[in-house]
Amino acid sequence: MTALSVDSPTSDLVTIDVTASESVVRISAAGEIDSTSAPVLRDRLEAVLAGDVEQFVVDLVGVTFLDSAGLCVLAAAHRQAAAQGIGMQVVAASRAVIRPLQITGLWSLLGASQVELDAGAA
Repeated sequence: MTALSVDSPTSDLVTIDVTASESVVRISAAGEIDSTSAPVLRDRLEAVLAGDVEQFVVDLVGVTFLDSAGLCVLAAAHRQAAAQGIGMQVVAASRAVIRPLQITGLWSLLGASQVELDAGAA
């Protein structure tokens, strides 16, 4: 796998980390994804999709708010990944993220899955 260039604008609302193993790239977001911070997520996803990747996971477990701008970014990434034959998986834990994905039909389209937060974690 080639190195990923993930330098892009930052936001006070969201933190996005990109980690790569041998076979999977994980994009982990924490905070709020709205019209102000969605471009940061988009930039990270575009950088991953521009690299030599076969599969990636969008980890939204740390996201506390997701609006239509974030949903559009996820849908666009899914379209691009599908066109390139790249596997995309979305994981989420909070109702604030799961519900918008379900209402819009993206939950099924993205093959998203719910993860349980560890009760002992702060």
